[in-house]
Parts: sequence; structure tokens; C-alpha cells
Amino acid sequence: MECFCVRQTDVPGTSKLFADLIYHFDRVADLYPFPTGDVNSLVAASRFDFPDSRRAQLVKAITPLNQGNPNLARLAKPGTVAIVTGQQVGLFSGPAYTVFKALTAIKAARALNEAGVEAVPIFWLATEDHDFAEIDNAWVFGTDHQPAQIRLKSEPTSGSARPVGGIAPGPYPIDDLRAALAGLPFADETVELVQRAYSPGATMGSAFAQIVRELLAPYDILLVDPMAPELIEMRAPLMAEVIQRTSELVEPLIARSKELVTRGYHAQVLVDQQASLTFLLDGGERIPLKHAKGEFHAGHHKYSAADLAARARDLSPNALLRPVVQDYLLPTAAYIGGPAELAYLAQSQVLYRALLGRQPAAFPRAFFTLIDERSHKRMARYGLSPSDVFVTEQALQARVGARLVPEPLRARLDQTRSSVAATLDALSGDLSRFDISLASALDTSRRKIEYQVSKIARKTAAQILMRDEQATRDAHSLSGLIFPAKHLQERLYSILPFLAKFGPSLIGEIESAVRIDCPDHQFMVV
Repeated sequence: MECFCVRQTDVPGTSKLFADLIYHFDRVADLYPFPTGDVNSLVAASRFDFPDSRRAQLVKAITPLNQGNPNLARLAKPGTVAIVTGQQVGLFSGPAYTVFKALTAIKAARALNEAGVEAVPIFWLATEDHDFAEIDNAWVFGTDHQPAQIRLKSEPTSGSARPVGGIAPGPYPIDDLRAALAGLPFADETVELVQRAYSPGATMGSAFAQIVRELLAPYDILLVDPMAPELIEMRAPLMAEVIQRTSELVEPLIARSKELVTRGYHAQVLVDQQASLTFLLDGGERIPLKHAKGEFHAGHHKYSAADLAARARDLSPNALLRPVVQDYLLPTAAYIGGPAELAYLAQSQVLYRALLGRQPAAFPRAFFTLIDERSHKRMARYGLSPSDVFVTEQALQARVGARLVPEPLRARLDQTRSSVAATLDALSGDLSRFDISLASALDTSRRKIEYQVSKIARKTAAQILMRDEQATRDAHSLSGLIFPAKHLQERLYSILPFLAKFGPSLIGEIESAVRIDCPDHQFMVV
């Protein structure tokens, strides 16, 4: 195994807020309570009181989902903190970064224990989410490294606003998965793993929990399903308080959102005066609530704050309130998340202050691109850095073609570009002294001349690539593996094709490569 790092600022799509959080914390120190990537931050974030009675309720509530897990007893001890992460309950374990999140939480909890603080890792199953279209599919690849989407063939029998965790959608597309992975060395073992979890009648939530439990069995990570009746009962007082204080809570959220935009960041959730922070669960459906003048509207129905407070068990938090509810229920010292999730926390900070009086540390999850030795050699053969491959397949082909241009011809093309630039510089100076309008005309012509010279270089590279079928196949394979469909590998592919390619020992190899002190994106050669 070999790893090499890429700064997040060299990875496509990195937001300014996330880059500042991990590389320039001084710029966002007022938005987050603790620096990232530092065990001392974890220790500092562990210094808070958590009610013993709530801890006892919590342990009792999650015991059925975690029978035999030794970390239950550790969590029950006063003073034990949690390192928490979570993910939507997507088909076939969701994107690969689901596993990376969990392994980061495991490593962070271990680091805290080594620092003398009792800590356990917890995985929050996002069963309350209602967007079924986001979780009804999985992406995998086969021997050709090309993306293939596997999708559930049946739709939920009830409305689309139903929390997804409780949906049992019918036959899972196991045969489609088997066909897509065919030819990979460990395909049979991987399909068997999936079959054990996604058995007939299993809900999206229970199947996801089972596959995460089995993948991470050596690490004793605790699972939490927020739809468990005991947890809904536990959070009811907080949900009632939110309803009663909605106006008071929304105003600072609006101000924070505006502040983020003014500072050149982004607001993850748009908040306006009608925001309620909650949804109403009614008849299995999740109904948006709007707030105006002390009243709440759900469709054609109108409720007072007292009405909804009395139905606190039927309320579900929105994206900004959800982490606060999570950390009300759990003794969370740190949350492990990706860029979008950590951006939520910059907005949610005002809710933490108002409702909990504390906020956990925000830690980035591990980021990986997994490649095999053959792909690594292909990159070396064409002189490709990781950032060279984070492009479209067409752009990657152009870069591979450019690397194949014979050195004498490449030198001649470079010399031609330099000579043309130097000649045009000299001509521009002469024209400026003679007539400034002629110099301006040359500037326009210069762009066209330089474009045509560069075009010759590109056409030369393309012609050479056309003659080299192996190089074309190599670019096709690298693109499909590393930047499929213009997505980061970890965001599109499930972990399953990697297990089918590299075998069950892969999880342990990734775990050994996770570094909580390094926020960079790692290229890992397996």
C-alpha cells in the first residue's frame, strides 16, 4: 500500500469555507468552536456535562441495534464521549465515503482514548431523510472501470415524503449487482455480503445498518437509528422548545446566512422568515411546516405553537436543526463530516448556542481515491499527477496525447511558441512607439495567432493518441476509475466494487491509512 496526498484546494469543487476551515482556521474561528485535525481539540471538546439520566435512556434505546457491542458498556459510563458520524441509508451502503467517515470516527475515538478520555465511535443512520430518489441507486464498476448505475426497480407504495429508513421497496437488485461486478476477483464474496444485508423484506434502514455493521465489525462502532421510538421520545422536549422559540431562533439564522455570503462563503440552507426548522410527521408522511405570526401552516392546516408542542413526538428536524437534535441525544465531542456537512455547522452554530450551550468539534472525514498498481503505473507512464486526472475523459486524453509527443517535436513546438511570443512582444513595442492604435490591433491578432500555434500542438497530440490504441484505452480506464462521470470517485462509487476488486482486507488497509491530523485528499495505491 502506498499513499500520496493532494491538497483539497487542488481537488475539484472544494468550497472556500471548507478550505479555510482545514487550512486557515483563524479565518473561521468565530464560526467553529475548535480547530480541526488536532487531538488537543478533541480533548478540549470533551469537557462538557451530559445528564446521567439521558445517558441511561440513550444506552437503553440503542441496545437492540447493538447487541453484543462492548462499546455499549463504555458509553454507559459517566464522562464517556462520542465521536459521531452518519450518512443517508443509501442502497448497497451508499457512496464509498460512508466507510471513510466511519473509519475516521473510529480513529478519532481511538486517539481520544489514548489521550486519556473515554470515547466511543457512533454512526448515525439518517433514516429520517425523505428524498427516496437520492438513495434508491448505487454506482459500481466492473473490470473495465466504467461506471454502471444500479437502481431499485420498485417505487415506495406510499408518498415520496415518507422517511426512507422504514421503506421496504421490494426485491433488491442483487442480480444486477452480480452482473456489474462479474470478473472482479472478489465479486462473489461481495455479492454474498450484500445478500446477507439486503434480504427480502429488509427496510432500507435495516439493510444499511446490517451492511455497515458487517463491514466495520472489527471496530465495534455503535449504530443509532433516530427513528427508534425511544429516541423520538427522548428528543420530544427539545422539539417542543424549538416550536415555542421558532421566531427567536430563525432571526439569528437569517443573519448568519447573510454573514456567510458577505464573507465570500456560502449558506448551505436558505433561511427566510417563514422557516420553521421542523417537519410534521403525519400518517407516515413528512409535511413541511411554514411559520408566520406565531402560527404554523402544513398544507391547508393551521396549528398554534401549543398545538405542535403537544405533538412534539410527531416533529422531525430540518437539516440545520438535525445536528443539534443529534448532539442533544448523544454526548458528542466531535462530528466527522464532509465539506457540505461541516458547512451546515457554520449555520447551525447559532442554534447550538441557543439550545444546547455547547457545540462539538467539526472534523473533516478522510478523503481517498483508491487505485490499483496497474493504474498507478499508467499514471507514471504518462507523467500524470492526481490533479491531472481530475478532469473530463476528453481532457485527460489530450493530456496523455501531449505526453506522447516525441521529445524533439515537443521541443520544436515549445520553441515555436516562445519564438512567436518574443517576436510579437518586439513588434508590439515598435508599434506602440509608432501608433498606439496599431498596437491595440496587434493585441487582438496576437490572441488569434497564439491560439493557432497552440491548436497545432493540440492537433499533434490528438493525432499521436489516435495512433496509440493502448494509450486511448489507458486514458479511458483511468478516467472511469478516478473521475467517473466528472465526479470524485468516493462520491459516486459504492465501496462494493473496491471490495470486489481488492478483497475484504481493503477496509483494514484504509483504516490504517486514515489520519485525523491531515485533511488532504489521499491517493491510495492498493
